[in-house]
Amino acid sequence: MKFLDHPTRNLFFTGKGGVGKTSVACATAVKLADAGKRVLLVSTDPASNLDEVLGVSLGNHPTAVPETPTLFAMNLDPEKSAAEYRERMVGPYRGLLPDAAVKSMEEQFSGSCTLEIAAFDEFSRLLGDPSATAEFDHVVFDTAPTGHTLRLLTLPSAWDGFMEQNTTGTSCLGPLAGLQAQQKLYQESVKALGDSAATTLVLVARAEPSALREADRTSTELAELGVNNQHLVVNGVFQAIDSSDSYAVALQQRGSTALDAIPDGLNALPQTIVPLSPNGMLGIESLRLLGTVDSVSIADAAENGSEQVGDLPMLSELIDDLVAPGHGVILAMGKGGVGKTTVAAAVAVAIAERGYDVHLSTTDPAAHLAAAMNDERLPNLSVSRIDPEAETAKYSAEVLGKAGKDLDAQGKALLEEDLRSPCTEEIAVFRAFADAVASGTNQFVVLDTAPTGHTVLLLDSALAYHREVTRQTSEMPEAVENLLPRLRDPDFTRVLIVTLPESTPVHEAASLQRDLRRAEIEPYAWVVNQVLSPLPLTDPLMKQRQSHEQPYLREVSEVHANRVAVIPWQIEPPTGLQGLSRLTHSDLSTSAS
Repeated sequence: MKFLDHPTRNLFFTGKGGVGKTSVACATAVKLADAGKRVLLVSTDPASNLDEVLGVSLGNHPTAVPETPTLFAMNLDPEKSAAEYRERMVGPYRGLLPDAAVKSMEEQFSGSCTLEIAAFDEFSRLLGDPSATAEFDHVVFDTAPTGHTLRLLTLPSAWDGFMEQNTTGTSCLGPLAGLQAQQKLYQESVKALGDSAATTLVLVARAEPSALREADRTSTELAELGVNNQHLVVNGVFQAIDSSDSYAVALQQRGSTALDAIPDGLNALPQTIVPLSPNGMLGIESLRLLGTVDSVSIADAAENGSEQVGDLPMLSELIDDLVAPGHGVILAMGKGGVGKTTVAAAVAVAIAERGYDVHLSTTDPAAHLAAAMNDERLPNLSVSRIDPEAETAKYSAEVLGKAGKDLDAQGKALLEEDLRSPCTEEIAVFRAFADAVASGTNQFVVLDTAPTGHTVLLLDSALAYHREVTRQTSEMPEAVENLLPRLRDPDFTRVLIVTLPESTPVHEAASLQRDLRRAEIEPYAWVVNQVLSPLPLTDPLMKQRQSHEQPYLREVSEVHANRVAVIPWQIEPPTGLQGLSRLTHSDLSTSAS
């Protein structure tokens, strides 16, 4: 890892979901700590799995990692941060203001975007206030998937601009007095992000076109924010050991092709290549071995691997039951990088091929539906993306048209000011999501949703949305009013939890299932993507990976899922109508060639 030759104080890790940011960030933190540095490792991901990787229970405050004396870690938990932030803003007024006024303040701080600003508030303290991390030599940030990270990184400017323009002293974030006290801290955060002597931004990608494109886009947007000290890590690069194994050769070739076509902007950055690990990155010792490959021990491990799980059903076996109602909503959910977009597109194509009208859409800011479809279409299959900018403009125009038509000039100006709040975008996207779900009453709607934490925040924001929209328009759209009943109706909505046969994605999926059940939404099935088990492998590293996935396939089928389907790893990337159709046909020889 060349960025560790002369490490800056702050190290940020970002990239598309599922590329191994957490593994690389943790390995970096361990390496720095092993060199005698005092290190704080922080996750700003709502779906963090630092606890599992490091083998220690973490909270909102630095916790020592027992095996590495100078390493401390913490999770910025949005819920806890929001509670602490809310109390910090409201607490001083208890006993001074009437109860009704305090209750009103609490209400203003209960919106869904308070979670985001609260987590950012803590993030800013760690980045912009030197005294908060003075006892550490380095602060390593394991950040959330790309779309969320960019939103987080652009927030300083967004909130700063909003506070400068807002004259009323209140907003959907609550009284601005509390935020204005933080204004200097936010400015210091922006300054620290752009200081090349203090901060390195490490873009983590896989040797895959979509991950490299995402890293290139992120790199450009970060450079526009003034973050120029960037380093590229290409993680999980595979080198075949047995050239007679067509699957191993295909995997190596796929990576080489992607790296040969790396975007020019990324290619200009300093780079580190990390070889594919034969096992998952769990525990300090495995993190110390990141980037090393011992072919002898791999071959031994492959020969003495776990007992194979019995044959599991293919994705094709779900399609008959999914189309039985004749209409409805199918949600593909799961951790970033597990293949939700591919699964959603494959299911949509399979249903459309049976003659049904299907609409395929996404709420994920980092989705690549167009790439998955390869711009190919079926006459009865429509494809769209819920675009935050377009939805915000549409929502704002509607609110101004309804709530603003009878206001005087000052009242209209105040309403326009309110709509410039960064929270308006979340409300607009949420309403578009509700509209998409509502359209499942007369066709099939397949939604590729955002990564786990963000999705659950979206689902949980119904009440916050209700408060906000009635404050602005005194109306509640039918689609929003009926969203939760529709999502809870198993005959109308079927949730497919998509995962990979690896520790972190499976445990993230189990956590998502618990969250959904708390919201009274029962998942329909689990889909395990990129499974090696059904394949006739001979390459030792591939066989070791095949062996490594067995406990997780067993855990999914025996512990978590009411129903399970698998998708074998494909030699040809499953894009376009033909590639996607392969995923929903049970003939393994077809899917493997």
